[in-house]
Amino acid sequence: MKIFLAGATGALGRQLLPRLVERGHEVTGMTRSESKQQLVRDLGGRPVVGDALDPESVAQAVAAAEPEAIVHQLTAIPHARSTCATSRVTSPRPTGCGPRAPTTCWPPAAPWARAASWPRATHRPSSPARGAVKAEDDPLDESPPDQMRATVEAIRHLESAVTAASWTEGVVLRYGAFYGPGTNFSLGPEGTMVEAIRKRQLPLVGRAGGVWSFIHIEDAAEATVNAIEGRGRGIYNVVDDEPAAVAEWLPAVAKAAGAPAPCRVPRWLGRLFAGESATVMMTEARGASNAKAKRELAWTPRHASWREGFATGLG
Repeated sequence: MKIFLAGATGALGRQLLPRLVERGHEVTGMTRSESKQQLVRDLGGRPVVGDALDPESVAQAVAAAEPEAIVHQLTAIPHARSTCATSRVTSPRPTGCGPRAPTTCWPPAAPWARAASWPRATHRPSSPARGAVKAEDDPLDESPPDQMRATVEAIRHLESAVTAASWTEGVVLRYGAFYGPGTNFSLGPEGTMVEAIRKRQLPLVGRAGGVWSFIHIEDAAEATVNAIEGRGRGIYNVVDDEPAAVAEWLPAVAKAAGAPAPCRVPRWLGRLFAGESATVMMTEARGASNAKAKRELAWTPRHASWREGFATGLG
């Protein structure tokens, strides 16, 4: 197929682009930086420079590529551009973005276009009786913290737009927390989470009972290839086999990184210094089940558990 890949030089784009080329696809890779065009070429793609927050720029790039599939993998939009940049890309009228927020940047390229997207959907329990692991048909957080409201609204809009459109066999992939080369959970320069853990800036908040799901960046790329090539339709959790509480995985990351054990702070102190949204992620977040993705995308993560992935190196 002819594929338009937005975010071609991001952590997942760098894994995804060469895999698609190896399988015979013709890939146009969009990057916002002139200096990264050569990287797109080195990965096997045809580079195009575009501003994800400029609808006209994106429309022109997509029209020129004439793709049969649009793959939306933008994850590193500079915070300085907008306090809700991710929401601006995915939602036509996201809450809190102001009157200058553009309309949706992602028109269908063709009636047969197939879209794969990246949102990391945060779940919280609707009541204490609900489980710690959620499937795709469980609701997103119905009462998110104020700082997360625009993002949750944008995710809902994106998922609805991609899956409900009659002109596309839309697929939305809800990735877990990435780890491995080029991610926040890595030993390289991009590893901001690991660096924070090394500096003891990421403590265990309260009982640290929030449950996270992880996915190695290479496994995420493999699942995405399967989705692009026609397996499945709808929404899929792309995560490993073992959701884990913060109290369990955070000390493991510290050990793997050779960092001191994380300290523990009460919830009120975590809320004071980190804010409500970060505190919710540490104490109330819920993991995700990958059963549907394994069944319908014909995919199984090679890194079945973050335990082995972290222990053998964060990449």
